[in-house]
Amino acid sequence: MAKYTGPKCKLCRREMTPLMLKGQRCLTDKCPLKGNKKYPPGPPRKRRIKMSDYAVQLREKQKIKRAYGLLEKQFRLNFEEANRMKGVTGENMLSLLE
Repeated sequence: MAKYTGPKCKLCRREMTPLMLKGQRCLTDKCPLKGNKKYPPGPPRKRRIKMSDYAVQLREKQKIKRAYGLLEKQFRLNFEEANRMKGVTGENMLSLLE
């Protein structure tokens, strides 16, 4: 089973929320979100553009995948199983991931 081995603080900066990928470090002042890097990684943007509905959905999906350490196929299989269960799919998905 594969897993992400790259820089974890960069993922937190991309999502602009602490994902707790490094444990207690995300609660201290060493976390880049609390320091001087309160912007997403990559080249600097001239101005901030409004995100489309699809972009907002994709960001939320990526945030959940990164918080639980899943890749796309694992995430999709969990979603299909949650969709088969009775009840609200989103709540079923989170209960499966926990």
